[in-house]
Amino acid sequence: ARHLLRAQWRADCGGAVQAGAVHAGAAAGGTPMATQVLVGEAALAEVASAPEVDYVMAAIVGAAGLRSTMAAAGAGKKILLANKESLVCAGELFMARCREHGARLLPIDSEHNAVFQCLTPIDPANKLPKVPSGVVKIILTASGGPFLNLGLEQMRTVTPEQACAHPNWSMGRKISVDSATMMNKGLELIEAHYLFNLPADALEVLVHPQSIIHSMVEYLDGSVLAQLGNPDMRTPIAQALAFPERINAGVGSLQLAKLGRLDFQAPDYDRFPALALARAALRNGGAAPCVLNAANEINVDYFLNGAIGFTDIADLNARVLDRLGSAAAAHSLDAVLALDQQARGLAREFIKGVTR
Repeated sequence: ARHLLRAQWRADCGGAVQAGAVHAGAAAGGTPMATQVLVGEAALAEVASAPEVDYVMAAIVGAAGLRSTMAAAGAGKKILLANKESLVCAGELFMARCREHGARLLPIDSEHNAVFQCLTPIDPANKLPKVPSGVVKIILTASGGPFLNLGLEQMRTVTPEQACAHPNWSMGRKISVDSATMMNKGLELIEAHYLFNLPADALEVLVHPQSIIHSMVEYLDGSVLAQLGNPDMRTPIAQALAFPERINAGVGSLQLAKLGRLDFQAPDYDRFPALALARAALRNGGAAPCVLNAANEINVDYFLNGAIGFTDIADLNARVLDRLGSAAAAHSLDAVLALDQQARGLAREFIKGVTR
């Protein structure tokens, strides 16, 4: 909103994905402001690559954030990456662009930020995350979402409101549904593969309902380093903003004695097939991760709007992945976006055959 950008943050420029957000904000103040407001993906890319910009927090949900994040990489910015789709859809392209233009990449997703903190020693001179010798595997923790202990038959009738009621984290509706299906953790597996340059066999998911341990790194000598903290996104954001120093994030101290216990279990791939789909897409490579992400974005949106059921999401994702996932990887941003649109169109066609 233009009024808030100028009055509160003294911003010279702001971007928005949709024009509606700008119109609402412009009307809020009623006073002409000096802030320039730009609208659309091209505008966001312009802001992200502007010479006066030092840090870019890439946190737009979904493939909509891909073009602006790539623009930031191309401009050699310090990128605080929360938009996992940049790596899921265009991992090789994005990492290559970061290397070519000297962009610094710091993960903001709580799990990947936790891994980053457990990779010792961390050399600030490395602009991209670097896995030291001796790392055996990365363990990404997952809360299991609101349906961790729900039977498959019961999942068929859950509502969007139930799916968005995460027990630990306060998140947007799309990522909340992804957490409920465990697709979010599957996409994070793919993200970790590109971010830390490790094969699928070195990436593991462990269900940890309390969301206190955010990830772990196992080393060759048997040591396992874990990053713990309250489930609060201010912690990874503050860590990345201040790196290599530390700042006060305003997060309360972790009270392990009051918590009393930490629980763990293996993921159930039968009740959460989305996780298995993501692992298959990672192993297959090529177009598969991009196709899966695009199909999932469409199917989650239709679920949130009541058009399909909760368990239909994974079923429809599988159908789209089966049809398009064997294609070769796209080698340009335009080709990635074209593949994304093709998968979205096919997902919409398959949804027409679903009956509620």
